[in-house]
Amino acid sequence: MTNEELKNFLFGAYSFEETSDGWLQAFQYTKEQMEYFKGAFDFWYDRCMATTAKTIEMVTAATKVSFEYKFIWLGSPDSFELAVDGQIRKIVYVKDILREDPDSERPKEGPPAWKFPMEGKIEWELPEGKKSVVIYLPADATILVRNLEINAEAERPQKNEKVLWLGDSITQGYGPLRSGMTYVSVSNRLLNYDLINQGIGGYIYDKKSIMKMVGYRTDKIIVALGTNQFWAESMKDVEEFYETLTGLYGNEIPILCISPVWRGDQPQAYEKFLSFCENVKKIAGSYSNVTVIDGFDLVPHLSEYYLDGLHPNCLGTENYGRNLVEAIRNAGW
Repeated sequence: MTNEELKNFLFGAYSFEETSDGWLQAFQYTKEQMEYFKGAFDFWYDRCMATTAKTIEMVTAATKVSFEYKFIWLGSPDSFELAVDGQIRKIVYVKDILREDPDSERPKEGPPAWKFPMEGKIEWELPEGKKSVVIYLPADATILVRNLEINAEAERPQKNEKVLWLGDSITQGYGPLRSGMTYVSVSNRLLNYDLINQGIGGYIYDKKSIMKMVGYRTDKIIVALGTNQFWAESMKDVEEFYETLTGLYGNEIPILCISPVWRGDQPQAYEKFLSFCENVKKIAGSYSNVTVIDGFDLVPHLSEYYLDGLHPNCLGTENYGRNLVEAIRNAGW
């Protein structure tokens, strides 16, 4: 496929750019938003360009699919994954294809320094017959793609509502170390939203990043923020965030607030965290177009469900995603 044809099957993007050597890069933020992150915090800027929740999707009778990839940035190694009719069939772990930089001077302890840019090709065999195919690209890395090839015709799949998903590292996908097992991926296998995921590691309730996205009109908005700022002395940031969000998108757009999920990494500050979560629910719930879901109901309060006490692991995100779908359906949202 040409890059222009590939765009028709690449979901999760607001815009695309093609490099001089033929690679396709997809962005979930506007240039103005990315410029804001660049001036605010390098940690946010790196992650605002990650391949977060981007997928290649099609309905096809093809028995082979392949594509070329190029890494230009890596936060943590997760995976490329292939799902057929909603079931994960193949996984290529990023850690197994990375190449260590021989020229790097790194400490004896800690992760290796990887050599960038890094290029390669993935080819998968598919079962016979017409089926739905979803390829999950790494969530915590910036990946460029090109030369998608299949050995049969393909159709663009039909999607449900357009949803803008705002959040922090958990929404971006850190924790399960599997792109197909982030809670957004798990839930969207059932919800089938046409989503743009603007989750960023370390992010907070920040009104300054809420900007007009020219040419984009969402049907719904999901907000899953707060765990990174429960230490705040006031709720001003949360209040101003919802004022700005509803001011830009209007009171007619349904918004879902997911309050922070349980975390067990700071037991000494648990009461403060709990108070912050209650205040988030109170502020968000004061808007007529905002539905609030209690994050404490979505992931069991046990360390076995977490990578580090803060980010749900595969077991935690499976629970998070499925419980979120049930909560959304029960709320009629």
